[in-house]
Amino acid sequence: QVQLVESGGGLVQPGGSLRVSCAASGFSVDGYTIAWFRQAPGKEREGVSCIGKNDRSTYYLDSVKGRFTIDRDNAKNTVSLQMNSLKPEDTAVYYCNLRRTGMVYWGKGTLVTVSS
Repeated sequence: QVQLVESGGGLVQPGGSLRVSCAASGFSVDGYTIAWFRQAPGKEREGVSCIGKNDRSTYYLDSVKGRFTIDRDNAKNTVSLQMNSLKPEDTAVYYCNLRRTGMVYWGKGTLVTVSS
């Protein structure tokens, strides 16, 4: 019933920009806190950004502050992460996350590769 599908990943040069999106079904994104996580090769999965039910409530990993922006489009029922000034260290599989009623939901992820 609940599904999260990421898209928008790809190859980008250092300093470039990319926008990844999470299409949600089975629930409305305007009613829940949604988060983006990422997992780089050989690294632990880490929380990158989070947007609360109130669009003004956001969280960013220190290493992406000032470069990434999370937002939601209620009409499209999507949550996106705009990534600017990308660095090779940002290379990872990016996942959309929902925590609801004691359960955690994940998408399958979208790969972002930052390389020259």
